[in-house]
Amino acid sequence: MYKVMLIDDEESMQRSIEKLLEQHGYAYCGALDGETGLAMLAAEKPDLLLLDVMLPGINGFDLCQRIRSEGRRIPIIFLSAKTDIVDKSIGFKAGGDDYVTKPFNATELVLRIEANIRRHKDALEFAHCCNREGVAAIGELEVHFDQYQVYLRGKPVALTTKEFEIVAFLASNPGKVFTRGQIQEYIWGEGEVDARSNSITVFVRKIREKIEENPSEPKYLLTVQRVGYKMADTLD
Repeated sequence: MYKVMLIDDEESMQRSIEKLLEQHGYAYCGALDGETGLAMLAAEKPDLLLLDVMLPGINGFDLCQRIRSEGRRIPIIFLSAKTDIVDKSIGFKAGGDDYVTKPFNATELVLRIEANIRRHKDALEFAHCCNREGVAAIGELEVHFDQYQVYLRGKPVALTTKEFEIVAFLASNPGKVFTRGQIQEYIWGEGEVDARSNSITVFVRKIREKIEENPSEPKYLLTVQRVGYKMADTLD
């Protein structure tokens, strides 16, 4: 049984989502503020986090960044009454995996929870299948699939979940070129277009800022003009 955690300061929302999740076979835990939520996250080890944007004290975006800075790769779905695309952009940059606006359709929320948990698990299984040793090494860059972690010159790189999954996907097939559409379908699934349809380029830029000595002249994550991207198989 998968466990879903909610951090939201509205008790009515806590009760509603708890009932919804239990109806669909999920275990549930919830916190009313960010600091309590961080402690509960470590103790409960849920499979997915539903995170309200507007929280007392630390807001959801900042809380997400803290979670990612601690190396936690749990899928995070933001919940917010705001529909401004700027807020969605901030959420994805903070390390969120998905975004649902309030009021939301209960069926849609459950489907998004299922999809994000499935893709998170599939990403790990895919990495195991594609690399028997669990590690892909390219120059001074190492992708540790088992740890869900990337190292550069022996030091961990603070990638978000989606950034890691893109790197892992490409590193599992070094030298092979993938279109933006193929990468998007792998990361978000077929048909998931909406606000993320043009975001692969943004993710690649953010990844390069973290793993490349000179992001404008990358040597690891390479662009193939008018086609897409690939991970270098060797370094000159």
